[in-house]
Amino acid sequence: MGAHTHEHTHAQGNHGHHHGHTQDGIDWTTQIATLRRDDAMGAAAQADIARRLIGLLDAAQPTVVDIGAGAGGQSAAFARELATRGGGRVVIVDAVPGLLEVAKETTLAALAGNTSVTIETVHADAGSDELVSAVPEADLVWASRSVHHLPDQQAGTDRLARLLRTGGRLALAEGGLPTRCLPWDLGIGQPGLQDRLLARRDEAFVRMRADIADTVPMPYGWNTALSKAGLTEVTSFSVLTDHPAPAIPEVRESVSSWLSFLRERGSDFLDAPDRATLDALLDESADTYVQKRDDIYMLGVTTVFLGRR
Repeated sequence: MGAHTHEHTHAQGNHGHHHGHTQDGIDWTTQIATLRRDDAMGAAAQADIARRLIGLLDAAQPTVVDIGAGAGGQSAAFARELATRGGGRVVIVDAVPGLLEVAKETTLAALAGNTSVTIETVHADAGSDELVSAVPEADLVWASRSVHHLPDQQAGTDRLARLLRTGGRLALAEGGLPTRCLPWDLGIGQPGLQDRLLARRDEAFVRMRADIADTVPMPYGWNTALSKAGLTEVTSFSVLTDHPAPAIPEVRESVSSWLSFLRERGSDFLDAPDRATLDALLDESADTYVQKRDDIYMLGVTTVFLGRR
């Protein structure tokens, strides 16, 4: 699970072509409910990110570009923050038309009729150089867990940096700490299930990267990638997602959804005992059903790397 989520699929980025499928092979149109729930879980972190980043901008009416906006939670947070500072422009970019519409609806709803912020959508692929001509010059370019789904992550970072006007900032949400949500000993199966699930998820991510056509290694950190893209004042900050136990129903649903996702996608890399434990946790009629537990929670960290042109 991701700190402000989208780690059902390890990323929020949407940058492919046909019918909602992207270069990572994920059909993102099937993930809308999950993305919306993840946005709800990460709302406080998204608001914190928006305050920090919008506060760095010099322009009176900044243009903010959100690359691979998912269901629009962060776009909405940017729009609300811009509205409190006198207005601006949010440009939502995605390769999946269905997600563009969802993100635009989410962002407009967040403004609650405030007309000081304009909302635009651009159907474009972050992995294509056509992006540069399709998107207006930006004071802030934001991409959350999307660049790591591109074949060449450095080239993708370089491309996003080219969207900035002089003085503009590129912010990448990449990394942090994986979200914890389960106690060490669940009373069923072997203790340490979550550690094993996270390890398997990382193995699946390595396979996903290897399966992308023309993939290029990036054997260094995201701050280095930003510096190599020609940006200065490179730094990072981290924000916390913290939903303590006993969890509210939405947190329980989010944890259950994540486990369901791993059970569906992970049968080839989970051993039989862990599959059986997941089945018990996901059996709504059983006493072992995860949503009946009072000891599940959500705690994670999202790290944002940023640089200035």
